[in-house]
Amino acid sequence: MSDIWPTELRVSKDRQRLTVTFNDGRSFDLSAEMLRVLSPSAEVQGHGPGQKLTVPGKRNVAIISMMPTGNYAVRIGFDDMHDTGIYTWTYLRELGERGEELFAEYEKELGDKGMSRDVAEKPR
Repeated sequence: MSDIWPTELRVSKDRQRLTVTFNDGRSFDLSAEMLRVLSPSAEVQGHGPGQKLTVPGKRNVAIISMMPTGNYAVRIGFDDMHDTGIYTWTYLRELGERGEELFAEYEKELGDKGMSRDVAEKPR
């Protein structure tokens, strides 16, 4: 994957989607909600095994900023003030290729915990 990098990152006008086009011609349309709830940040992923949190109530979250991080990633800021996730090119590619599967797992976690995509509450 180290030979794969984005040639374009484009946020939609409504700030609800990020289109990532890679140098091999593949392009992926990623929702801001998916990017937020699957953030690679320690705040979401935890600091070790079994510490991952499920973040509810982010259906309408929007992207408000993107800052390059070296030549390997981008830091994405959201309108809920979460901005600590550093999305490597490899992780963005994984979200493009496996996003539906990963988001379905997230939705199952929400249901198992009695949480909703629409109601914001403390992640658990």
